[in-house]
Amino acid sequence: MKNRIFFWSLTVALAGFLFGFDTVVISGAERQLQALWSSSNEFHGFIMSTALWGTVIGALFGSLPTDKLGRKQTLFWIGVLYSVSAIGSALVSDPYLFGIFRFIGGLGVGASTIAAPAYISEIAPPKNRGRLVALYQFNIVFGILIAFISNSMFRNFGEDAWRWMVGAEALPALVYTFMVLSVPKSPRWLANIKKDIVQAKNVLQLIDPAGNTEEQLLALQSADAPSATNPSGEGLFNKKYRFLILLAFLIAFFNQLSGINAVLYFAPRIFAEAGLGESTAFISSIGLGVINLVATLLGLYLIDRLGRKTLMYIGSIGYIVSLSMVAIAFFMEWKGLAVPIFLFIFIASHAVGQGAVIWVFISEIFPNHIRAQGQSLGSSTHWVLAALITVLMPPLLSNDQLNPGFVFVFFAFMMFLQLLYVRFMMPETKGVSLEELQNKLVS
Repeated sequence: MKNRIFFWSLTVALAGFLFGFDTVVISGAERQLQALWSSSNEFHGFIMSTALWGTVIGALFGSLPTDKLGRKQTLFWIGVLYSVSAIGSALVSDPYLFGIFRFIGGLGVGASTIAAPAYISEIAPPKNRGRLVALYQFNIVFGILIAFISNSMFRNFGEDAWRWMVGAEALPALVYTFMVLSVPKSPRWLANIKKDIVQAKNVLQLIDPAGNTEEQLLALQSADAPSATNPSGEGLFNKKYRFLILLAFLIAFFNQLSGINAVLYFAPRIFAEAGLGESTAFISSIGLGVINLVATLLGLYLIDRLGRKTLMYIGSIGYIVSLSMVAIAFFMEWKGLAVPIFLFIFIASHAVGQGAVIWVFISEIFPNHIRAQGQSLGSSTHWVLAALITVLMPPLLSNDQLNPGFVFVFFAFMMFLQLLYVRFMMPETKGVSLEELQNKLVS
């Protein structure tokens, strides 16, 4: 049973690999593309952000297919979007067409942040749910690392190096698309949204052959059954879900106001601003990917042992220290490896804290019948901010009148606010069933 659930979870989590690869692969190509198209910083920032605006749309509306078609069908079409985006982006020569294909890939990224964590949380046993959902985050950072390595391999391929960089995603995208056809449908989706009790029972039996299927089915049905306090047809914005909405919004808000995507997207450029040569900047970017992967593995190991809230404490303190030191390094004009070392600490803090927790936490706190909508709210908040930051970073980093240290001071201050959020608002969700969490968190 454990092996079967792990395999299904890992297969679905491969959507995260494509998310990570698609998101970061552009960091190696962006300066070559800016030179190729003679783009201004503002236009370049816009083109680089098209994938993120696609991600915003995918996150905003991804709950619709996730609920209507189901988690599994949505994950299949996400693979199709990734494949089309990778092939199309590699073949075009016009910045606008490039932006359109990157936008298509962004739709897949945004929808995957809803469908994949929702699916895994709905098939996972409570005691292992944290690490199984966090496989999605592990695959994100694994995809990031492979993208950094791939970019470094292709960077000397001449004027078409960028085509190889962005086109490399097509192979894993096609493999994932066919692999996801092998997983079963979510039993909670079948029972509570599709109302297909027979199939739901069959999947529950497949998940836990030795378990009491009738009892499990009754428990997940009763949690969403219409009642005086849970009328049928109620939506996400019912007043009794306001606290859940605030929890999801703030964790996503702080995730991006840490500056994580700004660092990942523009790592070579940031390292160049810190005085590193081009080859050293690329190698340092690979170092970021390695640290991210190792620290994410640590986060996966700890999330069901220490809990979500403890990891967020660790990550928040690490953020504040590392971002403050990066700012000081820029203000004091420390050259060499100072900035890379502090950013390595920053990446490790993110991977153990926010990176390991965000998709797990958002997938846990909402009731079954609005889980996809809740994922959509948290995910769209995350991606709107990511897109805005991506648009702003090129002009901010290229502004001779603005020391990059001020950008990192801002990010450090936001992480102090995150620490207050963790201390005074965030509940612990470790080891509690989804239905028990619903009773605990919904007034």
